[in-house]
Amino acid sequence: MTTSTGGTDGTSGTGGTGGTGGTGGTDTPARLLTLLSLLQTPREWPGGELAERLGVSRRTVRRDIDRLRELGYPVHATQGANGGYRLVAGKAMPPLVLDDEEAVAIAVGLRAGAGHAVEGVEEASVRALAKLEQVLPARLRHRVAALGAATMSLTSGDGARIAPETLTVMASATAGRERLRFAYEAKDGTPSRRLTEPHRLVSTGRRWYLVAYDLDREDWRTFRVDRVSEPLATGVRFAPRMLPGGSAEAYVRRSVLPGRAETAAYELDLEFDAPAERVARRLPPGLGRVVDIEGGRCRLRGVVTEPVESVAARLLWVDADFAVRAPDALTRRVRALGHRLTKAAAPLPSR
Repeated sequence: MTTSTGGTDGTSGTGGTGGTGGTGGTDTPARLLTLLSLLQTPREWPGGELAERLGVSRRTVRRDIDRLRELGYPVHATQGANGGYRLVAGKAMPPLVLDDEEAVAIAVGLRAGAGHAVEGVEEASVRALAKLEQVLPARLRHRVAALGAATMSLTSGDGARIAPETLTVMASATAGRERLRFAYEAKDGTPSRRLTEPHRLVSTGRRWYLVAYDLDREDWRTFRVDRVSEPLATGVRFAPRMLPGGSAEAYVRRSVLPGRAETAAYELDLEFDAPAERVARRLPPGLGRVVDIEGGRCRLRGVVTEPVESVAARLLWVDADFAVRAPDALTRRVRALGHRLTKAAAPLPSR
């Protein structure tokens, strides 16, 4: 991904032999970047307009289009006097060219999502943020930081807030297999310094955890990322170790979610008196697939290991009538929860 250094129309602003913001002359790389930025705007560009923008001839535009195609960019051309060019979808995603405003908008959005362990915003989002912030010019990093400091999110759940910089440093060290040093505060408030070989970042839907090999303790550990501060990638590379017991996700379940570790999988079948789109927005995708059925209703089916107590509590957020088809344990739990809520809504007896 490349960020341009010009205005919001994606031109480089370096001047040229004609047109507004053109990049004519012999600066072919800059001109190609400007052309690519223009083509990534979802519209068809007449050859004459591109030539005017770039300050070059139509023949040069055609040569530049051919160069982009050689680099793997699928540029479609239409014939005729009013023919033009359009960037279409290809088999692989080529590098993107973003102007300043687009780069800042994407970085702010990724930081907002990464700051909370929101289910569905997994490690890939953090890796994307790390890559973007690595190539952002200093002036844009300052803008992103200023926007982040001036805004806040209203999120559901009780997941602790995390500094996006902490996640990006940890994600970069994990991907690059670099030893990671950080300050850590234990559950009882005891501070310590840790030197680790990071293995994987894991989101549970409410919190982020780092699975890493603790070099001082010579053992594997799970660290809550919201208790981490001053993370530093040391630059020292390491050979990956074999994590005992399978995947990092399973390791986190055993170490910090022991009550869920042995929960057997069961089939979840629910019906809601609401459209699928509305229900899907209120429930995590890990519960199953939501599809519309007749009468404006929808049905959710899936195989889950989440305790029925947690599923019952999640259903209260849907704000729609529903029926439990399976399992029977969830039916009993919902019935008990409904009884408790009804009792809680009644006036307290006088004393």
